[in-house]
Amino acid sequence: MNIALCAPRHLDSALAWRPQGAVSLRQFLADAQALAALLPASPWLLNVCQDRYHFAVGLVAGMLGGKTSLQPASQSAETLAQLAHAYPGALCLHDTPFEAGEIPCLAYPETLAAPLEPVTAVPDFPAGFIAVILFTSGSTGQPKPQAKSWGDLVLSAQAQAARLGQDRQPHAIVGTVPVQHSYGFESTLMLALQGGCSFWAGKPFYPQDIATALAAVPEPRLLVTTPFHLSALLNAEIPLPPVQMLLSATAPLSTELAARAEARCAAPVLEIYGSTETGQLASRRTTAGDIWQLMPGTRLEQRDDITLAHGSYIPEPLPLGDIVELCGPDTFRLLGRNNDLINIAGKRTSLAYLNHQLTSIPGVQDGAFYLPDEEKPDGISRLTAFVVAPDLSREALLAQLRQRLDPVFLPRPLQLLAALPRNSTGKLTREALLDLHRQCQPAR
Repeated sequence: MNIALCAPRHLDSALAWRPQGAVSLRQFLADAQALAALLPASPWLLNVCQDRYHFAVGLVAGMLGGKTSLQPASQSAETLAQLAHAYPGALCLHDTPFEAGEIPCLAYPETLAAPLEPVTAVPDFPAGFIAVILFTSGSTGQPKPQAKSWGDLVLSAQAQAARLGQDRQPHAIVGTVPVQHSYGFESTLMLALQGGCSFWAGKPFYPQDIATALAAVPEPRLLVTTPFHLSALLNAEIPLPPVQMLLSATAPLSTELAARAEARCAAPVLEIYGSTETGQLASRRTTAGDIWQLMPGTRLEQRDDITLAHGSYIPEPLPLGDIVELCGPDTFRLLGRNNDLINIAGKRTSLAYLNHQLTSIPGVQDGAFYLPDEEKPDGISRLTAFVVAPDLSREALLAQLRQRLDPVFLPRPLQLLAALPRNSTGKLTREALLDLHRQCQPAR
């Protein structure tokens, strides 16, 4: 069975918004066809385009040529080297200066040729075609590939569109999150394609940039963001154009922050719950309480201490990394998060992965990352790293980590120690790390 690239819509309707104005679905498909003609034969496409429109064109151009999009959570030199080894023949498509190591690169063209024939139809793709491979960090410290078929991606997007009402009243989407990552990919690009929405091409980060992007798209508007970006936007206290809905994920959203946002925008704030492995599973309106409602077509099953996710777009039952309490056939309450998984500024990794990268640095005898429990007033989580490396300076260690990690995961601060307080079994407990953290705090 083949499934269309997008929900039924007119070819001349706006699919994307750029500083120059609207881009129609017809023009988008013409750009994708033109780019597809420039891509060499290869099963893999590493699409690191920062412009959301460029990424979308690259994704569809690759699909037209039977290519699977590789979307790692990190673009560090270490990750790129692993991808080059695991996916030989991969091509990197970029629109900003980018070093991909051993992977050959192609810059997104400044101009694309006009189609030889007018675009008159929307392409479709086999439901079983692996359109993208997302990556998440596992306990071994190695990124785990998560293959997503086109059919599953479409079902997931349709479920989200129905839950958010986008299938009835499509919005213009402005996303502050990277389109390569699961949340950004599902809630900006896939929601636009399968929910009848349009999307802003950029990825605004600073509050004024977010306000400018919102003003550049028509109402109704949907802001897809994170608690980190939302907190910064509200604290800036700058004028905002009307926003009809806000969506948040990647980290728990406090009721206080959600209430501030709803009061400021006079619009509902909803959260998405899920993971790279399962995709989006549930949603809630944060100010309405702590009960999550499962997406259409999904269900949870508890076996002893494990909760398994099932769904029409989940090929096989998958265990959750969180502890949940089932409240009904399609509702649940989150009781706690797996302490090993962390989200900072919209990016997800594990402490095991960070520790693996730290201790892999030549000269490091021992080391561990630690994320304090206390919440910062500005909503920003800050990692600390404790390192035993007698012959390395703090500057040298940070330089090595910059080659291995995304900047948001660099430790602030990095503490050099003579030894770590491991117990008799060699374990470094969270309590021991907490004591170290307290000892290293500046005196007040």
